[in-house]
Amino acid sequence: MNKFIITRWEGRVLTALINEEGVFQLGLEDDGEKSLLNNIYIGKVKNVVKNIGAAFVELGNGQMAYYSLTENTRHHYTKPHGNGPLHAGDEIIVQVSKDAVKTKDPVISSNLNFTGRYSVLTAGKDVLGFSAKIADQEWKQEMKARIAPELEDGCGIIVRTNAYGADAGEILAEIRELKTCYKTVMAAGTYRTCYSLLYEAAPSYVGSLRDARNGSIDEIITDDDEICQTLSVYLGKEQPEDLGKLTLYQDSMVSLLKLYSLEKALEEASGRRVWLKSGGYLVIEPTEALTVVDVNTGKYTGKKNPRETILKINLEAARETARQMRLRNLSGIIIIDFIDMTEEEDRKLLMDSLTQWCQKDPVKTTVVDITKLNLVEVTRKKQRRPLHEIMGDNKRRLM
Repeated sequence: MNKFIITRWEGRVLTALINEEGVFQLGLEDDGEKSLLNNIYIGKVKNVVKNIGAAFVELGNGQMAYYSLTENTRHHYTKPHGNGPLHAGDEIIVQVSKDAVKTKDPVISSNLNFTGRYSVLTAGKDVLGFSAKIADQEWKQEMKARIAPELEDGCGIIVRTNAYGADAGEILAEIRELKTCYKTVMAAGTYRTCYSLLYEAAPSYVGSLRDARNGSIDEIITDDDEICQTLSVYLGKEQPEDLGKLTLYQDSMVSLLKLYSLEKALEEASGRRVWLKSGGYLVIEPTEALTVVDVNTGKYTGKKNPRETILKINLEAARETARQMRLRNLSGIIIIDFIDMTEEEDRKLLMDSLTQWCQKDPVKTTVVDITKLNLVEVTRKKQRRPLHEIMGDNKRRLM
């Protein structure tokens, strides 16, 4: 049984996904410093740096953001503007596509996305696509014929995994609702003042419910009245079939933090070393550019031959690494240093196993390749800040 827990921990909203094996995903969001991810603003171009193909745009209150000129060729100006290049002082409508990470500013885009449970409306990319996890070609062709008339100039649709098996009428109704939202935002951009927030994304805990696979969450539990009300409104409107799963926890004797050992889970998820059941262990080292995961035999000696011993530890490490990437929200480039293997058959089995576990991650995760030194490169889509960085902020804030 999968449970989704939402509570508060030291001034932050803490979320946890829990199954029979324990906590497998954690999230932290500061009430006072909410994520900007997916928010849409009227920004002002402060300067254009041609040699790096980028502009720096202010979103308000001194918050600067990085805007790629190579990835964003269609600018949404709020005032009449010619077809010339972007200039300092221009006001444009942009969406935050990546949160700020350490010393790096948020990344913004003019390719606006509006995400629903079944689909994503993409303004600026006029294509009709389907989640790679939907393999039913006959169903995709049928849905393509029904969705194609909904496409409008300059907008595209991506059909999400959750759409497979859902009622086609509900999918089409959601697409029309997303189109209305897009038009409302663009219309507001023509008369609202610079730095206005045109669209505020739902709290991350609402997004987690929306993005969860159909039927993958059995219980939704919170001990916060405000959060419970927000979830009740969202579920009642968007996921009425899940409203009955929502519970307001009110036991004053034992908090949700204690009941599910969430503080211990946070501590373990921010540590360097992760022990495997076999006695081996992982060492996880985040750096500015990438994250390194080192696999070690540790206490495991095994009664089998060395080849079987190494394969067993590596396979267990593959599963645990996939879990840790999701648990800690590791993103970008992840390099995994597995124990050296000489047999190609073993290397293939390891890569297949790692790929299988990574495919279960709702965030796009790609196993790229393995070198002769058994270094495996994995990429995981960057969205929100990793857990270790947020935890570091929390420690500094409490000092």
